[in-house]
Amino acid sequence: MIQRIQTIWLLLAGITVFGLFLFPYLNYNDLVGLGKKLYVTGSYTAVNGEPIKQDSNILQMIATIVLGLFPIYIIFQFKNRKRQVLLVLIEILLVVLFSVWLIVTANNVLSLTSQSIGTNNIGIGFFLLPITVILLGMAVGGIRKDEKIIKSADRLR
Repeated sequence: MIQRIQTIWLLLAGITVFGLFLFPYLNYNDLVGLGKKLYVTGSYTAVNGEPIKQDSNILQMIATIVLGLFPIYIIFQFKNRKRQVLLVLIEILLVVLFSVWLIVTANNVLSLTSQSIGTNNIGIGFFLLPITVILLGMAVGGIRKDEKIIKSADRLR
């Protein structure tokens, strides 16, 4: 049952979460006027066109890895569809909590520079998490559709 549509949705959800390593979730200027970007790996400043890491954020990096690998683990739970649905719903909850954590972190960083979160400083990374939730919701729909097909086939027997 690995070849089902929910496998594609779960794989895309995992890849989307790992996109947080590539795209910043916050772009801002510090008090000196230097442009900075906040990734899940830490804070980066551009000096002479090259990014230089200033701060590390190990906990966000570990949480991102766990959130990215969890959908891949869910794919291999195809024999127990009820557990698979439960795990996907847990993943959705964890992604929502993680996005709240990113928002709080971004707000704390911006409060140091007397700025607030707005459209001028939100990075692409902020949009990856809602996409992940949508993909996980589509996976739940695929799993439930499989459950209906199995039940209807059992009725025919």
